[in-house]
Amino acid sequence: MATNTAAWLDAAKAYPFSVKESTLGAPGENQVLVKNHALAMNPINAKLQKLAVYPLSYPTILGEDIAGEVVEVGPNVTHFKKGDRVLATASAFSTGNTEGAGFQAYTVVSVDTAAEIPDDMSFETAVVLPLGVSTASSALFLPEWLGLQLPKLPAQDSTGKVVLVWGGASSVGCNAIQLLRHAGYEAIATASPANFDLVKKLGAAHVFDYKSPTVIADILAAVAGREVAGVLDAVGKDAYQHCFELADKSQGAKRVATVFPGELNPPEGVYAKKIYAPALNSTPSAKAVFEGFLPQALKSGAYSPAPTPFVFGKGLESIQGAIDHLFKGVSAQKVVVSL
Repeated sequence: MATNTAAWLDAAKAYPFSVKESTLGAPGENQVLVKNHALAMNPINAKLQKLAVYPLSYPTILGEDIAGEVVEVGPNVTHFKKGDRVLATASAFSTGNTEGAGFQAYTVVSVDTAAEIPDDMSFETAVVLPLGVSTASSALFLPEWLGLQLPKLPAQDSTGKVVLVWGGASSVGCNAIQLLRHAGYEAIATASPANFDLVKKLGAAHVFDYKSPTVIADILAAVAGREVAGVLDAVGKDAYQHCFELADKSQGAKRVATVFPGELNPPEGVYAKKIYAPALNSTPSAKAVFEGFLPQALKSGAYSPAPTPFVFGKGLESIQGAIDHLFKGVSAQKVVVSL
């Protein structure tokens, strides 16, 4: 019988993570148990450990991005089987159940936000995707946010509409741009000049330097006379204020989806809502993206895992160093640990 091991956060701001035994979960309905081969780090992990930005019940296990092999299938699961290579979004942060956390050897995940990956794709490459795809999909396709039409393969016919993405080289931004392209929308994004080529390669029609003093005016000029279907803030920090201005001054839906966690005070006439990735679970949009679109899009090469993985180390003991590296700041990279 397999045993499980995890990188535990024993208390608020505890350092380093404590690598020790954890419960080996059993998959329930619409769940699978995954033996993890690669894990990816996210900014929220660093903030939860180092800053204790949200109240958690300790000890706990963090981690949202996993890639590995299905070792057990729960009841009513029809499109996964034992031995499948998958990527998945771990959901312990939203459920409080550590068996569903990412930073461990085995994780129980919902099939709603899991997808089979091609045989020739490494786990380290695939693991950059899950939370980025989940977050971008929640923001773009759920009616509480931008409520856009879903991506398809081949891509949907053009709607003629534009979506603005602030932070095109971020994990959420990289995925949003590709999802928009396949959903029939034109993406216009911001990034640093060093990442312009990446963002254009992923499908952005235009990319603007987010540090330029004229960036707002430049974007508004680019969308003059066009219908803007929504604005996505994929960065947070001060970016949401720029997104409010873009929504307010452009023609169209005047809707903003933002990763900014603080209080929002949009201008009158602008609708804004904080993105909550777990809202995607158990929705038709989750099934459309993770089951109907992503596996074949990855297999055909129509969808690129991005940002680029930076493999920091191997083993659960490497997670602390990987989090420290991420906390110092990275650009157009996803910090990954192999298992």
